Amino acid sequence: IIKNKNDNIEILCKEISKFVNIPSIINIFEIKKPEIDAKLISNNIKFQLEHRIIFRRIIKKSVQNAINNGAIGIKIELNGRIGGVEIARTEWHREGRVPLHTLRADIDYNTSIANTTYGVIGIKVWVFKGEILDNKWFFKKKIYEIINSNNDDNDDNND
Repeated sequence: IIKNKNDNIEILCKEISKFVNIPSIINIFEIKKPEIDAKLISNNIKFQLEHRIIFRRIIKKSVQNAINNGAIGIKIELNGRIGGVEIARTEWHREGRVPLHTLRADIDYNTSIANTTYGVIGIKVWVFKGEILDNKWFFKKKIYEIINSNNDDNDDNND
């Protein structure tokens, strides 16, 4: 879509503004590593499942590609009539760490639905990119500790 970045964006904004009769602004963000973006991984798996590629091969290639390009961990889950079997089941594959209960974990998550000839297959992708260490949180915690220690010192002096 983007060859000369500014020209195409301006043309697209003008066309959309004419169509909806409202001034529009378009922000475009570059995905630096598309191999570890959960939305792109799930859409890629969806496309391949719809074109009847073997699901285990798809999962293994997607996981290896993400790990080789900087993901710390990845988990992929497929639900439904996988491979055209009569009874629906869940298949999943995980490599590396995917800490779902850690709040500071930077986990990218996305779902997709693949419409196959046998029925729908649900796709879930979790990509663990690292931990978010927020300096503001540590700063607030230190201030809180200092205030509490000062209050404790004042209480001891008043007795």
